[in-house]
Amino acid sequence: MQQLGAEIRANQRATDEVDELVVELLGVNRTAGRCLDILEQHGRMSAGQLAKRSGLTTGAVTAVIDRLERNGYAQRVRDLSDRRRVLVELTATAREIIWELMGRPMREAGRPLIDAYSDAEIELLIDFQRRGREMQERHAEWLRERLLRRAGS
Repeated sequence: MQQLGAEIRANQRATDEVDELVVELLGVNRTAGRCLDILEQHGRMSAGQLAKRSGLTTGAVTAVIDRLERNGYAQRVRDLSDRRRVLVELTATAREIIWELMGRPMREAGRPLIDAYSDAEIELLIDFQRRGREMQERHAEWLRERLLRRAGS
């Protein structure tokens, strides 16, 4: 159990290092990088949805979107089903850069890794990752509540 915990933490540090290097190459901060990742994974969404998914206030996410637009990584577009609504999406340039920095290298490196496991083992890994993510989300919520209580004191 101790070795598993150590490997999880080491994996988190390695992931954090990759994230840090990617945002440095993109010329954005970690918050903007997190928003780019959310948009890449979930696609076009409103600023409010991006704020909720990223844990930012709507004011903070507006500033992030403005910076991403200036850098050519995101754009605001009208919702085709409701022209009053504005959505945010990645630009083609952002998609290409993200693919070159993350998508292609991780796919090439990940394929042999995944191929080493049976379908049943992959299902177990997926379940473990999902449960681990859910645990982290619950812990983040607990920490947010502590921050709110501390701010209210």
